[in-house]
Amino acid sequence: PGQLTRPFGTLPVDPLEGARALAELQRRVMANNRFGIPAQAHDECLTGFTAWQAAILPTPLAWGATFDPELLERAAAMIGESMRAVGIHQGLSPVLDVVRDPRWGRTEESIGEDPQLVAELATAYVRGLESSGIVATLKHFAGYSASRAGRNHAPVSMGPREMADVILPPFELALREGGARSVMHAYTDTDGVPSAGDPELLTELLRERWGFTGTVVADYFGISFLELSHRVADGPGTAAALALEAGVDVELPVLRCYGEPLIDAVRSGAVPEELVNRAVLRVLIQKCELGLLDPDWDPTAPALRPGAPASLVTPDGPGDGSPDGRGPRIDLDPPALRDVARRLAEESVILLANDGTLPLRAGLRIGVTGPFAEESAAMLGCYTFPRHVGVEHPELPLGVELPSLLESLRAELPHATIDHHPDPGTAAALSLPTADGARPDVWVVALGDRSGLFGRGTSGEGCDAADLDLPEGQGAILDALVDTGVPVVAVLLTGRPYALGRWSDRLAGIVQAFFPGEEGGPAVAGVLSGRVNPSGRLPVGVPRHAGGQPTTYLAPPLGRHNDASSLDPGALFPFGHGLHYTSFAWEDPTIDTPTLPTDGRGANGTGEAVARVSVTVRNTGDRAGTEIVQLYLHDPVARIVRPVQRLIGWARVSLEAGASARVTLTVHPDLASYTLRPGRRIVEPGALELRLAASSEDVRHSLALELTGDEHTTGPDRRMTCPTLVEPLPALPS
Repeated sequence: PGQLTRPFGTLPVDPLEGARALAELQRRVMANNRFGIPAQAHDECLTGFTAWQAAILPTPLAWGATFDPELLERAAAMIGESMRAVGIHQGLSPVLDVVRDPRWGRTEESIGEDPQLVAELATAYVRGLESSGIVATLKHFAGYSASRAGRNHAPVSMGPREMADVILPPFELALREGGARSVMHAYTDTDGVPSAGDPELLTELLRERWGFTGTVVADYFGISFLELSHRVADGPGTAAALALEAGVDVELPVLRCYGEPLIDAVRSGAVPEELVNRAVLRVLIQKCELGLLDPDWDPTAPALRPGAPASLVTPDGPGDGSPDGRGPRIDLDPPALRDVARRLAEESVILLANDGTLPLRAGLRIGVTGPFAEESAAMLGCYTFPRHVGVEHPELPLGVELPSLLESLRAELPHATIDHHPDPGTAAALSLPTADGARPDVWVVALGDRSGLFGRGTSGEGCDAADLDLPEGQGAILDALVDTGVPVVAVLLTGRPYALGRWSDRLAGIVQAFFPGEEGGPAVAGVLSGRVNPSGRLPVGVPRHAGGQPTTYLAPPLGRHNDASSLDPGALFPFGHGLHYTSFAWEDPTIDTPTLPTDGRGANGTGEAVARVSVTVRNTGDRAGTEIVQLYLHDPVARIVRPVQRLIGWARVSLEAGASARVTLTVHPDLASYTLRPGRRIVEPGALELRLAASSEDVRHSLALELTGDEHTTGPDRRMTCPTLVEPLPALPS
């Protein structure tokens, strides 16, 4: 007995009944195998537990916008607690794929285009999920997001250095510091080798070099795809042999290859029995860690046991099947988790542009329009239960409270005059006065994506885009609104960035939210009203033009605008960009040690040699706000072509009006390392520049750092993060 596939995530099931059914299923599994071993139950948890009535958090691209690993760790721990309470052992999250081409439909499931941002936030999520006792599963290993032309499952064209320096670091950090106990292989092939059948990736790198001891699981049907898609196997048995030898321990979601075909291959001698024993041992060790092999293990879910926490089980409510419909109820959307969902949503909303129209002033007449103004599902990504499973059950209630933007604005601004125009129509229609003869003072237009799967949406798994024009003709809606002469605030509820250069100087404001979840409507409304001072920053650049993709800010000089090409691939709004409703001064930048040895060893070979970069941040506005201090590394000369700059650390700095803080980021020489050739990462001597910046293109201060000594080869224990310290300063005398 191996695993149970998504007991809560394939059909709508009341949480209480689902927990009872899972416990009974485990009893049957144990009774029908000679050792009495239970199965390991897994489910999805990308935006919260993917179950009916469970809390729906913002999508991972919104996590990236928060730059807040501490809050994400707390959210993941609470998600894990809810999963464990109903009997789940493993979560198939997070996604660590670094965005290389935002046309890829699964951009919404990714954290961003920068490996450092992805690494630190994914590691925080893993740490939180694992702290609750749930096995975190890193996916998709490796290179999936770099498929050609952003097409799902397409081949990956990538050299070993790009793989080592961009794609792999998030996985390495999440294993080393997050403690993830499972890895899922990618669907794609790189240079002709499918990940599911790649022993160099799944065994030599993952286990022998990185020291991973957990389980490698197949992405759904990924082993079968060795036969059916990649055509490197002539049948299920051959596919099983390739995957097992490469290091895939568990086939998901069903046993098409690792069942009878594998048994036959072992009996015929085509597959060594030791390979089966190797995989079985890894699975059993993990089950042992989970307590599933304990003699007194009880399949009854914790939420069904006496003394279950009141935060999860309410004494009465619908769902127990009793005649009056009342009885105990498992609450997968408790107030504490909903509060975390709210905080994540508020921190993830990004103010891209503002001519002073925002926040909306009291007394304005607001016209609300756009195809997503009153659609609650506009807040949800493709791996939320309503969009993943609920669309197959149109009669099913959403299961959670999910206010639309229109509802949220009316609740946020009860004394404002809000006119809803369901059909934007043409400029002429929008220019018509309302029933009382008035026109709006400002338009708020809700545009965005419909998440879905395999072509049933404009964003999501298998919903790839030909270009980055606003989908479904929504650009014409913006044109019509601008033509009315009334200021227009665009609210984008999307799963990827879209090209906005056509309206860059024609809109009064632009607010970007990446599928912000069940609390997304109130969060966006709070930013529009000014109740929330926005602190979100772009985890992916917003392009100026719909073509010219793929591109990210991680580009060398020839990847940027230059005289060699008439095409400018630069972003309209760059990575790390975001505005707020206050102002900040960045003062007195210093570096305490401008010279470091390449090996990072302290004097006499003891301790560490690090440089501390500091800056004072002062809130010079009239309201509290949060600044994101970003630290980029620029290497003027290297032995191979390098990005002009790359993020190595950041700090969230929350300050009351007039308050100041001293921000310090600690830089180890290892952060300047790069891959010279496969398997060899070096730190070379020479001049570096450390840039304190508000975005990848908004550098506030630059500081010189010199690395001295011999070229140094780093090992598996290299420093991968930049510790930060934010120290409040005494108030200045008035």
